[in-house]
Amino acid sequence: MADFKNKVIYQIYPKSFCDTNHDGIGDINGIISKLDYLQELGVDMIWMCPIFASPQRDSGYDIKDYYHIDPIFGTMKDLEHLIAEAKKKNIDLMFDMVFNHTSTEHEWFQKALKGNEKYKNYYFFKKGKDGKLPTNWDSKFGGKAWKYVPEFNEYYLHLYDEKQADLNWKNEEVRNELIKIINYWLDKGIRGFRFDVINNIDKREFTDSSDGIGKQYYCDQPKVHDYLHELNTKSFGLVEGTVTVGEMSATSVENCIGYTRPDNKELDMVFSFHHLKVDYLNKDKWTSMPFDFQELKDLLNTWQVKMQGGNGWNALFWNCHDQPRSVSRFGNDKKYRKESAKMLATTIHMMRGTPYIYQGEEIGMTNHYFTDIQQYKDVESINAYRILKEKGLDEKDIHQILQEKSRDNSRTPMQWDSSLNGGFSDVKPWLQSNQNYKDINVENDLKDSDSIFRYYQKLIQLRKTYKIISDGSYVPFLENHEVIFAYKRYYQDEELIVLNNYYDENTTVNIPHVQEYKVLISNYKEHNLKDTLTLRPYETIVLYK
Repeated sequence: MADFKNKVIYQIYPKSFCDTNHDGIGDINGIISKLDYLQELGVDMIWMCPIFASPQRDSGYDIKDYYHIDPIFGTMKDLEHLIAEAKKKNIDLMFDMVFNHTSTEHEWFQKALKGNEKYKNYYFFKKGKDGKLPTNWDSKFGGKAWKYVPEFNEYYLHLYDEKQADLNWKNEEVRNELIKIINYWLDKGIRGFRFDVINNIDKREFTDSSDGIGKQYYCDQPKVHDYLHELNTKSFGLVEGTVTVGEMSATSVENCIGYTRPDNKELDMVFSFHHLKVDYLNKDKWTSMPFDFQELKDLLNTWQVKMQGGNGWNALFWNCHDQPRSVSRFGNDKKYRKESAKMLATTIHMMRGTPYIYQGEEIGMTNHYFTDIQQYKDVESINAYRILKEKGLDEKDIHQILQEKSRDNSRTPMQWDSSLNGGFSDVKPWLQSNQNYKDINVENDLKDSDSIFRYYQKLIQLRKTYKIISDGSYVPFLENHEVIFAYKRYYQDEELIVLNNYYDENTTVNIPHVQEYKVLISNYKEHNLKDTLTLRPYETIVLYK
């Protein structure tokens, strides 16, 4: 069995995890101070969002130096201490590598701006066409994807923020630089790499797009597979036990099978986001609508079945630094917060793939429900507010959309206890703490044997105990049930049935010979195992034989 199949990975957003130097920003020493907690939870690896030197225009995803730690997080010595202390607890570190683009403050880009042709060729500088931009592509963060540089009478490409210039992977010198960076961190003891929007690195052609977006020219293009294979065989693929995951933007199952099939020597697993767009009206994120439950089931089932058939591997997740809190989105964060948080956890952790837990998910942290645009820090959310206002949307409607969709929902400080700012910091945090920290916090969960934390702990232990969870096949079940998401897992002569009620109503399901199964885990205590099983609001139950 591949080493990553029974691992559970915990994602930390360092700015919001734990502040030890009293500046309102989380730091590396804060992570060190919480290693006992993460060991108790049972995770195998910590994925940290970027801690490299950065102007922090996009929360560190605009890197200006891949070899140095940003002073807001600490020093190289702090990082070396973290690597060593985590290792003592059998926890490895995964770094977040942003290789599609660099900050415009990166030395390479600064040299390019001075007219150095070698470094201009590290990026995409293009002349305009017929008095217009080189292409009509949109930036992901609003506006167009080109920024004018008067000195050259040229534009540079930025698929994301204008301070994030896209790298030219066709240039072998660029690829060699990136391989060198990975090998440097491998030597330091980093044993995992998450590659940001990595399926956008092959810009096949620069031409106008009928939809003004242009994805067909830069998303999942053929050379991505070649580039990842080269990266693998010259860096992380040479070090046993290294775990890799690619963040895939607007991808396809077929490509993700290719990216993760072991024979191809590219990546171990992928993040895909289709299941997190089922509450987008007309595929537009900045809208408000209830999630489409049937579509959610269909997407998760399709990815499970097709990735299995092609020998690919999924990263399993609801939450990350770019998504609102799942318990507020797909659960019920008011009346059934504990039940729905546990139910959502079961849905993901019992699937075929490697589960990721995002900080605070394991205690059921919720969306913040900010009420003023001044409270937001995220560049994407602030741009969205401006664009929605220009479209003439009512202020109340705009705030509802931001409350549901803003990335800042997941970036509020970690809630450790009921003291000031949830114990994250003793000074004003960089982003306002959620006002519910007195009730929802780690200290309360650790005291409660029935807490969301204890439930996640058990899910992790089960994955390590039962090979059917890490290695079993996946078969959809009750595919068209209106309120239940169910599936089965098989391994040798073992069977699991996973039942999840996504709504606040009782519902019945027929399971023949259910008395032959035992309850492996559930978020309710008593069960009446009859062939007609009644699931209570947001109930989850895993049956095993």
